Amino acid sequence: MKSTILLVEDNKEMLEVLTDVLEEQYRVLTARNGQQALTQIGAEPIDLIISDVMMPIMDGFELCKIIKSNFEYSHVPIILLTAKNSIQSKIEGLELGADAYIEKPFFTDHLRVQIANLLTNRNKIKEYFAQSPVVQLKSIAHTRPDEVFLDKLNAVIQTNLDDQDLDVDKLTRLMNMSRTNLFRKIKSLTDLTPNDLVNVTRLKKAAELLAEENHKIYEISAMVGFGSQTNFGRNFLKQFGMTPTEYQKRLRTDETGQ
Repeated sequence: MKSTILLVEDNKEMLEVLTDVLEEQYRVLTARNGQQALTQIGAEPIDLIISDVMMPIMDGFELCKIIKSNFEYSHVPIILLTAKNSIQSKIEGLELGADAYIEKPFFTDHLRVQIANLLTNRNKIKEYFAQSPVVQLKSIAHTRPDEVFLDKLNAVIQTNLDDQDLDVDKLTRLMNMSRTNLFRKIKSLTDLTPNDLVNVTRLKKAAELLAEENHKIYEISAMVGFGSQTNFGRNFLKQFGMTPTEYQKRLRTDETGQ
């Protein structure tokens, strides 16, 4: 599926030009000011925002400030476009949480590269988190609100790790969030569904326990909420590319160097 980009620009001609440049590679939505952009963001998931700074009703700086301080949207990368070329203007945009700052006039290839780099780097972080037995959930946070959200989410999952019935409905209640907002936030940050994230968290905890070597594998399986050792082993292999036993052997080899 194409990534969804929201273009926020009050100049109709510029909006049309940027849409033509990007719509072959991305799904493009548009807004004419920051207020319209917030409505769009609340209606559906957005992967990246490109916003002009100087706009009526709500400018790009205010839009950036609101998005980066709201934990539901704070993970969305923002590129600010502006005719202001003063260093103070750049500093202001970056202090508000903008991920990139491009001066007008600019080459469209420059914009394309900035977009691709931001989206690619986010995807690499998600993949590394999911594939590594030791990388923790908070490592994928991009902003302070993301970090607070992920810390709370991780604490809730860890506290209920042995509950085999822990699912999105229980998470929704425990996180005191709507199902839609919880699903969207987790999916955007991790590229996983809430249920998949619970499963990955179980497996990472299992990897931690395997490293301690204080428990049998069947005991660890029960401790992290798997109904059977066979199911646990199958999930561990699928997620990390090795069985629990192979993981323990690799840890010992790393420790001894043999």
